[in-house]
Amino acid sequence: MRVEEGFQPPPYIEGNPYTTDPVLQDLLKRLLPSTSLEEIDADLTRFGDVIIPKCRALSARAEPPKIIQYNQWGQRVDDLQTCEAWRGLKAVMQEEGVISNFYERKYGAHSRVYGYTKVLLATGDTQVIFCPLSMTDGCTRVLELLGNPELKRDIIPRLTSRDPTIAFTAGQWMTERPGGSDVSQTETVATAIPNVTSPYGPVYTINGFKWFSSATDSDVALALARTGPISAGSRSLSLFLVPLRRPLLRTPDEPTPSALSNNIRIHRLKSKIGTKIVPTAELELNGSEAYLLGPLNQGVKCITPVLNITRLYSAISSVGYIRKALSIATAYSKVRTVSSGKQLLKDNALHVSVLAKVNLTYRALTHFTFGAAALLGKVECNVATEEEELRLRMLTPAVKAFAAHYSSMAMEECMAALGGMGYMEETGIGRLIDDGLVEKVWEGTIPVLSLDIVRAVSKAGVLEAYLKWVNETLSACPSTLQAKNTSALLLVQQALSLLSKAYKQPVSPLVTRPALFLYSHITSALSLLEHVTWAINTAQPSAELDAEVFRRWVEEGSWGGSLASVAEEVKRSLEASADRVSADAKIVYGDQAKSAVVEIARAHL
Repeated sequence: MRVEEGFQPPPYIEGNPYTTDPVLQDLLKRLLPSTSLEEIDADLTRFGDVIIPKCRALSARAEPPKIIQYNQWGQRVDDLQTCEAWRGLKAVMQEEGVISNFYERKYGAHSRVYGYTKVLLATGDTQVIFCPLSMTDGCTRVLELLGNPELKRDIIPRLTSRDPTIAFTAGQWMTERPGGSDVSQTETVATAIPNVTSPYGPVYTINGFKWFSSATDSDVALALARTGPISAGSRSLSLFLVPLRRPLLRTPDEPTPSALSNNIRIHRLKSKIGTKIVPTAELELNGSEAYLLGPLNQGVKCITPVLNITRLYSAISSVGYIRKALSIATAYSKVRTVSSGKQLLKDNALHVSVLAKVNLTYRALTHFTFGAAALLGKVECNVATEEEELRLRMLTPAVKAFAAHYSSMAMEECMAALGGMGYMEETGIGRLIDDGLVEKVWEGTIPVLSLDIVRAVSKAGVLEAYLKWVNETLSACPSTLQAKNTSALLLVQQALSLLSKAYKQPVSPLVTRPALFLYSHITSALSLLEHVTWAINTAQPSAELDAEVFRRWVEEGSWGGSLASVAEEVKRSLEASADRVSADAKIVYGDQAKSAVVEIARAHL
């Protein structure tokens, strides 16, 4: 039998990613003012129609980058070659104003919600293009806060340009071999050049080796380098703007300067599990020219806005990967038959229950992450209260860690929902999983982010600001909703009491990770509760369904655990002794294990 004969599997149709989405339209109706909603809704509908033919077609043709280090004469050239599709995807997003929307601020504090909605919708069809764009966004914000008038005049318009022929993208160079996420061990050194001036600030030369430089095809990068003694750790790091090629500014018809024109050499391109389309490299900096941003030896503080922005991109991208995988699985269920061809998967209760769990996770994470996006927009427009700023400090690392944790599990369920077809590369879910896994490590792993939350709550007012929002959200809950959800609301109250114990100083090292999950489960649940309250108060048709989503998320959770199971883990961690740490070490390293971790734990437990 030829393949053209016999049964022909019907193709599925995903449709417009915005108009078919189960969450976004109602969420935007709640978060955006009516004066902006109609215009934004129309633009997102149009954007959804751009993604289908244009972005998906480009994405399908994308190929990994390659580096030509030497030419035929044995000369070092470091020619980084990216594919036309990668450049095309970048151009589409620049033309769409993904970065410029955030800084034109046409919709004021709501511009972040609007822009991040585009990011979420496009994530699954744009080959990790938001990696360089997120860092471009972060660089723009740093220059907005710290740049001198010349930088704001010359560089910010390039970073935010809608014209791909002149638009810049930016990289971020922090990671080095000794420390990974611990920048206190940075080896790269910056040295001031006396009697040399630049309109962009004090001029330095940088010497060192950057271990991970994502988006090496960018035009500029933000880099940390040491300007004081190594004994001072991260307190002797400063922040610099580094041009990748010199001269930095040129017209589109001018020749591109040599890749070595600023003494930056590409040692090699990283061989990664996913995100293969992104040129991530190991870089040698040998006397590279750079411009100081902000005060000397305050580089970590100065680069914080970048981390806040890129972590939120990471969270939104994680949710975007779920959206894409769920869209495929849902569309497939509408055309695939089972039971001798007599029943569609969409009519099979067991199959639908799996998709409902993925959908539940998607809804919870979407509301959770966009709560952070709304706060970031307020902070950037200087309309946030002090309490909202404090809440965002605690929320940012949590949404990044929580969304990344659930994303891969949700995508795996979507893959399995297609059976053998889901495992095929052509379906695209495999690439989503491979690319989405980076969110678990990029911009901080869960343990690193857990410790960041501990640092946040150690500051006066942070936990109090969060608990005030919690109480306001619970108090606003309509009586009809309270009556039908007594058990779920009680679980939230009990978890809140436990959360305060978990973050009581000094925080046990074993508690930090489960505490992040407890905080995130509570906050995502309350984000859903905010939405239910709005839906009931405004008589939305979805109110009953929204209430069911809230109840299920609290009482059942997802594959990674429910609120109750996470609370139990926190309790165990609070009651743990150094003996448990010792047992952990023996489980991992054997019966005779003698580890410093045990002695360190004894000092904290």
